[in-house]
Amino acid sequence: MSSATAEARPEHRNLVGAFWRGFREFRRSRPFWGGLLAMIAGVPILYFPYAHLSLGGVTIAMSTTAGAGSLIIGVLLIILGLTAWFQPAVRIFAGVATTLLTLVSIPVSNLAGFGMALLPGLIGGGLMMAWAKLPEPAVAPAAEAPGAAEGTTAESVATEQPAAAPVAAVAAEPVAEEPVAGAATEQPAAGGSIPAQQAAEPKEVR
Repeated sequence: MSSATAEARPEHRNLVGAFWRGFREFRRSRPFWGGLLAMIAGVPILYFPYAHLSLGGVTIAMSTTAGAGSLIIGVLLIILGLTAWFQPAVRIFAGVATTLLTLVSIPVSNLAGFGMALLPGLIGGGLMMAWAKLPEPAVAPAAEAPGAAEGTTAESVATEQPAAAPVAAVAAEPVAEEPVAGAATEQPAAGGSIPAQQAAEPKEVR
């Protein structure tokens, strides 16, 4: 069995490389970082009102009347981050809503989760509003079908040939008219010289 007839060995698929390529395509086609920061901003807003911190054996509970507002703001920030990922068409609305909810969480939810959600929320909202889809690459002229190229060349030749015919006809017209004009000018000159010669000849006196 020669190398030409040997069966090709199946290539082992690199799962890590395929996953990374898919993730990279997913990240480039949507405001990924803006949505991620919006979801990160929602975590401390949700956590601190319902957390129980222990300091030196003393349990501190921060559950106040702002707990319901913190729950709503935190859940909405996470939903807006996911919306920016899976619905990039509404990224402007998601970015504006993320920025407003982050600012509202300052007086409502323990100073925006003790300041831990302020910067991620504002930066994430700005990134979602500023994101734009990459332009599609232009199609190369060589990628056109051969039949289309032949049709265009045939049409160009067909349009050029009728345009060249009137030019040749116009160029040929003065050549055909020159002998006629010369003959017309010579005939009166020749006809007019005969009486002049007769008048110049002396008459015989008888």
